[in-house]
Amino acid sequence: MSETADTFPSKVDAWLAALLLASALLVLIAVITGWPRQATLAYAVLLVALLALGTGLPLWVLAATGYRLEQDALAIRCGPFRWRIPLKDIRAVEPSRSWLSSPALSLDRLRIRHGRAGQVLVSPKDRQAFVRALRRRNPHIQIEGV
Repeated sequence: MSETADTFPSKVDAWLAALLLASALLVLIAVITGWPRQATLAYAVLLVALLALGTGLPLWVLAATGYRLEQDALAIRCGPFRWRIPLKDIRAVEPSRSWLSSPALSLDRLRIRHGRAGQVLVSPKDRQAFVRALRRRNPHIQIEGV
């Protein structure tokens, strides 16, 4: 019998959501107002690529950041970016308020230490349920202050 996966969306801080939405809107406005009446094909392609990247990426990150605990791994998704950490490699979980770049949409984070020196910061909306599910899959994980 195989254990099902548990999915945990990221907690989203309002200020970060506003920042991501504002950056997408600013790029949209810049491209629209900067579009010349007679753009060459190369210039038009460049502007469309800028529009897709500048608006699409922040919206994608906002809409698709979350964590999935599978039977043998923690799968992390942040827009187009993916990480997969074997559960057997996770050593410790502790609270963090670090501003380091990470697949987390809140500063209410958990630092997951894995491997010899690896770490990743996540911000599951339901931290307690996330930690319980993680512990169920690997009871050897050291849980600190959560």
